[in-house]
Amino acid sequence: MSVLTRHHARIAGSGSSTIMFAHGFGCDQNMWRFVAPAFEGDYRVLTFDHIGAGGSDLTAYGERHGALAGYAEDVVEVARAAGISGGIFVGHSVSAMIGVIAARLDPTLFDRLVLVSPSPRYIDDGDYVGGFARAEIDELLASMDNNHLGWSQAMAPTIMANPDRPELAEELSESFCRTDPEIAARFARTTFLSDNRGDLPGVTARTLILQCREDMIAPPAVGEYVHRAIPGSELVILDATGHCPNLSAPTATVEAIKAFLQAT
Repeated sequence: MSVLTRHHARIAGSGSSTIMFAHGFGCDQNMWRFVAPAFEGDYRVLTFDHIGAGGSDLTAYGERHGALAGYAEDVVEVARAAGISGGIFVGHSVSAMIGVIAARLDPTLFDRLVLVSPSPRYIDDGDYVGGFARAEIDELLASMDNNHLGWSQAMAPTIMANPDRPELAEELSESFCRTDPEIAARFARTTFLSDNRGDLPGVTARTLILQCREDMIAPPAVGEYVHRAIPGSELVILDATGHCPNLSAPTATVEAIKAFLQAT
């Protein structure tokens, strides 16, 4: 099985540069369906599923996926298999940090990063505001272990934070429910217990940070921290709520990414 098949990768569009879209926790590449097509006229557009998500090969899930670096190694393999060099990586949520690590592992792959709703650490630590106390994260992880379906249905509306459009939360909940519970629980621990603050100052690619004005998973203070930590980065605050602007505010997300790409 090829690397691209292993990750259910799809390539569309045409252009001299490639944009690689990476989805967040509990989702798959379908979450980019309102954003990625907007770039197909000017770029090769690559979407894929992390191992354990969507149409990926579940048998490829292994020990390396106990750390975000393992997912970053996958990103490097997929990007190389697709012939990416000097491309653009767009990562949502946990994939933002996965992209930061991948860019460090192979700096030739991406010369621009777009970090959508990123968080280098979800747990508060001294003066650092991650948005959660350790006890809250422990409770969240225990809830997933005990009742994955119930957790999905309870958390999706909070994460989406668009109560006037309940269909968005329903879609997110259904996406959570489609994931293998054991893999989801392990990925959750990898995600919510990670600390990638030390990776940020070493980012050399031009970087755009997209932050929603209200986001309980990665509050504005986190986006501002990421902006301060990555040299020369740009921060755009989207007039949107929730953690998934790629679903809830796709037009604003596309406009912000295009403005960044056209200026670089």
